Amino acid sequence: MKKIFSNIAALFLLLGFAKAQETVYPAKENKGRFFITNGTVHVGNGQVLENATIEVSNGKIVKIGQETPASLLGQSVYDAKGKQVYPGLILPATDLGLKEIANGVRGSNDYSELGEYNPSVRSIVAYNTDSRFINVLKANGILLASVVPEGGIISGSSTVVQLDAWNWEDAAYKMDNGIHINMPSFITRMGRRGFGGFGGRGGAQAGDPVKAAFQKVEELKTFFREAKAYLQEPTHKETNLKLEAVKGLFDKTQKLYIHGDQVKQMLVAIDFVKEFGFSVVIVGGSESYQIADLLKNNHIAVILGPEHELPAMEDDDVDQPYKTPAELQKAGVLFALNDTHDESRYMNLSYNAGTAVTYGLTKEQALEAITLNAAKILGIDDKTGSLEVGKDANIIICDGDILDMKSSTVTHAFIQGRNVSLDNKQKELYERYKYKYGIK
Repeated sequence: MKKIFSNIAALFLLLGFAKAQETVYPAKENKGRFFITNGTVHVGNGQVLENATIEVSNGKIVKIGQETPASLLGQSVYDAKGKQVYPGLILPATDLGLKEIANGVRGSNDYSELGEYNPSVRSIVAYNTDSRFINVLKANGILLASVVPEGGIISGSSTVVQLDAWNWEDAAYKMDNGIHINMPSFITRMGRRGFGGFGGRGGAQAGDPVKAAFQKVEELKTFFREAKAYLQEPTHKETNLKLEAVKGLFDKTQKLYIHGDQVKQMLVAIDFVKEFGFSVVIVGGSESYQIADLLKNNHIAVILGPEHELPAMEDDDVDQPYKTPAELQKAGVLFALNDTHDESRYMNLSYNAGTAVTYGLTKEQALEAITLNAAKILGIDDKTGSLEVGKDANIIICDGDILDMKSSTVTHAFIQGRNVSLDNKQKELYERYKYKYGIK
């Protein structure tokens, strides 16, 4: 009898525990029609429409303007009166879904491969759609992300994902859109205050680091020269998976993302453009403001690295990371803002853009840096990045300014027209402790 009661008690405890857990299901496909009315619509290309209406059908934006249909009876309507409507935000370079606990449980992380040359590694197959952080990002307006592998010299290929999916096949928004390399560092001492990251930001190297870096660069060029020769052959006795993996760079279906912060690293990137004709994007680029005109003239885009940190070099202005976006904007460089902060897990992307507004960008320029500019850099601007007819209905509705952490609260989010859940672990804890302290 005791055993029966014990089992029953355990069952109730299990049911109670399960009920308390965060349970978020991907939204079902919406093949119908709905309207978002009366909102202030930030198109994402610099244009703002007051009291505008967005019409969505089968997951696509079919009409947008300041005229509301005469009758909406029987239609699904979201009234955004007094609210702000934005394109879904885009995280342009991240290990989301690959790294769950930054510096903790090794078994939860799958973001790096052994060896230096791994172009055939695909980040998408390791992407975990059940990551707890994904739902937190959606609640902060981030609906798309480019998932990037790390490690070695050639890390592998990235894929753009949408953040409401059952598995990685469902999540893939643009598959294998770029190859990522970590440019060897040319510094002879600790060049960056703070912690490491992409692009060789670590400390001093043994021997002559400049000579070693140039040797690595020459080896890298040799790899791509061999790949070019291999791909020009009509047939092969044996398939070389590593050389096959970079085919998209030569036929321009992929971009080459070069991770580096130093001017010398970016000059080598420009050399890559001239020799191989690749479409190149700098990831990091903390010193990019020093050669902004050169980047512009060579059509090289930049995904800026961490903004809320100390400057890269000791003689930089202390607020240089905040000023760099405005300086790139002034020079006409295509750039996107990013958030790579492990502890906050990338949820502050829009607030980084808000900081850039304080240091020279307009609000609409800052919004572009986390929407349309990011989409252009990732090669998905034909489908998303702005609220325009024919594009996917990736839309967020917000109380307050999305760039202001004090006023912004995302009330609705739509991915390809699906009204996705904004429940997440942080909201669960918020409600839990409101109840504990009697303020609920």
